[in-house]
Amino acid sequence: MEEPSHEIKQDSEKADSPPDFDALTPPEETVRGDRTRDDFFDAILGLDEPATASEVADLAGRGVDAAREYLEWFERLGIVTRVTETPATYRRNQEYLNWRRVQQLRDEYSSDELITFLETETEREETYSERFDAESPEAVSITAHASETGRSVQDVWEDVSAWKTARRRITLLERALTTGGSDAASERTAV
Repeated sequence: MEEPSHEIKQDSEKADSPPDFDALTPPEETVRGDRTRDDFFDAILGLDEPATASEVADLAGRGVDAAREYLEWFERLGIVTRVTETPATYRRNQEYLNWRRVQQLRDEYSSDELITFLETETEREETYSERFDAESPEAVSITAHASETGRSVQDVWEDVSAWKTARRRITLLERALTTGGSDAASERTAV
């Protein structure tokens, strides 16, 4: 076996001393750094309406040419859909993002865990329905409820938003439980 070259051997003086942690790149720079793709992806996630490449570039803090390239790539992946051609405008493909979240739920949790989460969210949803005496959050007039109950508009809005979140979670959890196969642990039989 050959000895490593002198350049890659560790200096014996350095071997006995710990690394200079202050000289290392901070973790937040390592994670975020200059990751253009993530900046554009974050910008796409923030879209509520169709946007041009220029608008996406502004949101991402990047150049327009890079925005066009990433938007075309995101379109091929299904993350965005093109709405108009001239000027090209794109919107976030929420169905794709929901599908990805369902896949992540299925990969990260067992069916039993998903059922537990679903039960918890269902209880939250029922609590909000009873609190507002309504079938859905869309049926609640935030200002009227705030006036009737003496609560602030902000507090009522936060509760209505939490109710909507619970309903979205229920939908995703139900899809995670009903799509694909069951997990391996559920398929085992006691012999």
